[in-house]
Amino acid sequence: MAKSGKDLGERKKAPRQGGRAAKFQPGEKAKDFKGTILTLFGYLRPYTWQLVIVAVTAILSTVFSIVSPAILGKATDVVVKGVTGAAEGIDYHALLVILLVLLAMYIAAWLFGTIQAWIMAIVSQKVIYTLRDKMSKKLDRLPLRYFDRVSYGEVQSRMINDIETINQTLTASITQMITAVVTLVGIIAMMISISVTMTLVALLVIPASLGVIKLVVSKSQKHFKNQQGFLGKVNGHVEEMYSGHDIVKAFNREDISEAEFDEYNDKLCEAAWKSQFLSGLMMPLTQFIGNLAYVMVCFLGGYLALKGRISIGQIQAFIQYVRSFNHPVQQVANIANQLQSTAAAAERIFELLDEDEEPAAYTNEMESQHMASKAEDPTPDVDGDVNFKNVSFGYVEGEPVIKNFTFEAKAGQRVAIVGPTGAGKTTIVKLLMRYYELDGGSILVDGQDIKTMSRHELRSKFGMVLQDTWLNSNSIRENIRYGKPDATDEEVEAAAYAAHIDHFIKTLPGGYDMQINEEATNISAGQKQLLTIARAILADAPILILDEATSSVDTRTERIIQKAMSNLMEGRTSFIIAHRLSTIKDADHILVLDHGDIVEQGNHEELLAKGGFYADLYNSQFAR
Repeated sequence: MAKSGKDLGERKKAPRQGGRAAKFQPGEKAKDFKGTILTLFGYLRPYTWQLVIVAVTAILSTVFSIVSPAILGKATDVVVKGVTGAAEGIDYHALLVILLVLLAMYIAAWLFGTIQAWIMAIVSQKVIYTLRDKMSKKLDRLPLRYFDRVSYGEVQSRMINDIETINQTLTASITQMITAVVTLVGIIAMMISISVTMTLVALLVIPASLGVIKLVVSKSQKHFKNQQGFLGKVNGHVEEMYSGHDIVKAFNREDISEAEFDEYNDKLCEAAWKSQFLSGLMMPLTQFIGNLAYVMVCFLGGYLALKGRISIGQIQAFIQYVRSFNHPVQQVANIANQLQSTAAAAERIFELLDEDEEPAAYTNEMESQHMASKAEDPTPDVDGDVNFKNVSFGYVEGEPVIKNFTFEAKAGQRVAIVGPTGAGKTTIVKLLMRYYELDGGSILVDGQDIKTMSRHELRSKFGMVLQDTWLNSNSIRENIRYGKPDATDEEVEAAAYAAHIDHFIKTLPGGYDMQINEEATNISAGQKQLLTIARAILADAPILILDEATSSVDTRTERIIQKAMSNLMEGRTSFIIAHRLSTIKDADHILVLDHGDIVEQGNHEELLAKGGFYADLYNSQFAR
């Protein structure tokens, strides 16, 4: 199994832990800080030359900025000599030349700084684009088991918050690190050139500052990890509660929802203020240590000036270097702090990219051959024979939902699947669509094991109408066209007419071009289901899956839709899941499931005549 996210950098992979949040327990530190950062920087390898230019321009910009105080010190010496009488007046020509050189250096420093910022912004956005693209494609390849244990809010947090954290680091921190290192080296060199003694005093700040940084980072790391984890929990809760806010209100659960949110929010707030407080200590502490060094340098500089061993201009330049020296030290502290947050975010992203994908049916070569054959024959004949052979499956290991399920549906048959809640009806459909992999047995479509088909090929054979309708934020026309992207407007309207929703659509403001809002609350539940039926009609697939397709419509509309469905199912293999047994009287074959087993099968009259499980279910619905 290929593991995405490792092709651009290697890192030591921590052992997996089961459960939804086992990877990100509160208080846990990054499993592999060094490996995670190296993997993240591995995404920069395709942009090596751009990074070289960034490094060179950053160095040049920093060098010009470093040399400027020394040149300004010479200008000060020219003025001091002229004022004190050490020279015959102020040499304005020499002063003008020095100031022009200084101006040129400032302009050069600004120009190189702008170039490196521009290039780095482009590189960082390309890296972020790559990460987002890999995550999006990864989510498409993840099995449904992943989403059974990870909330949508958690996935959103990784796609948005964690990506943005990395974006901020790549945009600023890399160039800041280069600038900080070059600045430190350059400032030390210039300080030594002025006075070795004063330099030694000034450098006392380094071990003290590094000690402070190390202490603060060690304390803040776990809080940054907690902050990212609880942010995902808050997002997940908000997404979950507000997507079902009408249900929350209907059962008067607002107080409980608010209590849960407050609990997550309190923990997020606690982790956030601790991490921000500790990271905020770095700058004032390093600044305090730098000020102590600054005071000592002032005293020593005054003493050396009185001894005639250093000029006033050199003291001025040295003091500027000391003041500037604190800035890169603080930058290093901030970058170290930012890297902790970045490592936590990147680790969560790479955890997602390292998740086990759905097993591939084809090798790349076989897939290419398959796509070539599809191009030559875009509409292969599909009979619609479906054969279940000793199928076993459970969502949780050791707890089977389907046990040794065997059944064959002939092409064109209408097969109804009925049974009490939890009997495994919808699970059968999910296995047929290969949303989950079988624990045992096989499923064949037209004699071919579905494991040997690409999922795209398999699912193109099916049209589906589910009990839980799904429409996107688009026009009604485009939502129907979702079943066949290249359909004409006439085909879309014909499908809507067959689903008995054409008249309703035309009464809406905008008709087929009316926009459905994000939650599809501007049309009724029954109308949403009719639109999904129209979508399935337009797809014109050889095999149909109807999972409670008429559950949200009234009895009169149900009868009309049943007639349309009868025409739609003509000549197609159809699997009909129904709780209302009155809707499947005309099925060619009825499978009665209970606890994952077929307990009865036959047509409606045969099963009623047996007086068994099906008859009890049917009679219970019409007991009155």
